[in-house]
Order: sequence, then C-alpha cells, then structure tokens
Amino acid sequence: MIRTILINAQGQISSGGAELIELWRTQPESRIWVDSQQADAEQERDILQTFGCHPLAIKDALRDRHPPKLEEFSDHIFILYRGIAGFDAGLNYTGQSLSFFVGERFLLTRHPQAAQSIDRLLADNGGIYLQRSPAQLALKIMHTSAGIYLDNILAFEERLGELEDELSEAGSDEHMRELMNYKSRLVKLRRTFNYHKNITDELRTGEYAFFPDDENMRHVINDLHDRFERLHSLTQMFYDLCGDLVDGYISITSHQLNSTMRVLTVITAIFVPLSFLAGLYGMNFEYIPELKFQHGYFILLGFMGFLAVGLLWLFRRMRWL
Repeated sequence: MIRTILINAQGQISSGGAELIELWRTQPESRIWVDSQQADAEQERDILQTFGCHPLAIKDALRDRHPPKLEEFSDHIFILYRGIAGFDAGLNYTGQSLSFFVGERFLLTRHPQAAQSIDRLLADNGGIYLQRSPAQLALKIMHTSAGIYLDNILAFEERLGELEDELSEAGSDEHMRELMNYKSRLVKLRRTFNYHKNITDELRTGEYAFFPDDENMRHVINDLHDRFERLHSLTQMFYDLCGDLVDGYISITSHQLNSTMRVLTVITAIFVPLSFLAGLYGMNFEYIPELKFQHGYFILLGFMGFLAVGLLWLFRRMRWL
C-alpha cells in the first residue's frame, strides 16, 4: 500500500497514492511524503530508486531486521528507526524497522506492518509538518512513536507496583516468571532506546545538510533527544526495580527456608539422644543390668522427658527458637 501527501507551491495539500509522485516531479516547488506499507518489494525498490536513494540504503531498508542507524548521502539522509507494530502496558512489544529517506523536497517512509505513529500523522497534521520541512516531519513521526513508547512504559509502572504488593503478601514462582519476562523485555527496549538516543546525538551536532542548524530545528531535535533519554532512563530504572524485587523475593524465600531448617535441626537434635537411649536398651543382649530393675522403664522415660525439656530450654536460651 502506497500513501502520499503532496504540498504544492501554493500550500495546497493533496492526499492519494503513487500517482502523486509524477505530479510532484512536474512541480519543482512542491514537497511530498510517500509512505510504503506492506507493498511489493519490487515496487518499493522502484520508488526508492526513482527518488535517487542510494543502493546500500535501499538494501538496508528492505531487510527484515537491522539495528537503528543514521547515514548521510549526497542528496538525502537515511535513518533506520525501530518502530512499533504493537505495544502494551505489559511490555508485550512487536517492533519493526521503519526507514526514513529525508531529502530537500521529499520524505520516504517504509515499514512492513502498520505503524501507529505514521497512521496518526497521515490522518492528522502530517501535511503541516511536511510544509515546514521533510526533516521536521520525520522527527515528528519519531516523536509520536516515542510518545507511544512512553505512555505504555509509564502504564507499566502501575503493574510493577501491584506486583511488588503481591510479592510482599504471597509471592510465588508465577510472580518470579513474570518478573524475569519483564526484565528480558526491558533489556530489549533499553537497547533500542540507546540506538535512538545515539541517532539524536548525531543530529544534535548540526552537521547534516537536511537538518539545518537553526534554532527551531535544534529545539525539535533536543525535544526528541530528551524523550529518548527519558525512555532509556525509565527502562533502566524499571529493570533495576525488577531485579530488586527478584532479589527481595529470593531473600525472603531463603529466610523462610532457613527458619524451617532451624526448626527441623532442633527437632533432630532433641530426638538424636532419645533415639540413642531407645536403641541402647532395645539391643538383644541377654545380660543388660538395668533390664531387671523394677522401676527402670519409668526412670528411663522420665530421664528422656527431662532431656527433651532441657534441650528445648537450652535452645530457647540460645535464641535458636
């Protein structure tokens, strides 16, 4: 599916499909945004070649997976961004490569699945940002995408608070599995946001022709950079919190296990001498002097009871119980 927005020299905005590309060619002062979603690979390649995109950039754009990056060519800048196909407050995340080709008069975007940020701007305000410059439109798409990331990550904070309460009240292995899943997802998100932060770090240098070093552009880039930096710090903080919850649960479990083992050890320590006495007088020797003593049975039981009570008193005194 090819979707386009065209702005002519008079500022009139037109929306359509691939047919607007030819119209853009005939209007030197016009600007165009061409978005390609789930389009045929050959058609996408033809469109990118039509705009003079570099073959290496086209190859990277058409790959299924590639780390985010920024490359400058003679007549355009290529940005590979990690976009969103699906994301929720449980950090269930489906990412996709979102390619930007930013020229003086054009912006080309390419993604294999629906992109929420692009759909929003195609439906509303995309033409306004294109009128300012294709570079500002590209930054606005990334800013909108970062906002979707941010909303869901902040919503995850509520679930993390609930999980902390559940662990303190009645933790279980299910909670541990959930926390470990969150840690894995947060690591992936943190890596993605670090890539994006590096892209905005490069753009802040002001060395890229299609991102001019003026006050307005610096403000837009700095705003986007701050958002990625916040995302990166939040994912790091939540990752550390998940780790603290895991360590806390393990500590509580270990303490409970130690308490149980201490009780079992005390019980064992009490019954070992009693078992010894029972075993001693249970031997089948014919001549055991105490066997013929009239009150020997009761004396032995009394001694065993005294021994058990004495050990209990000793363990309490030593604060083992």
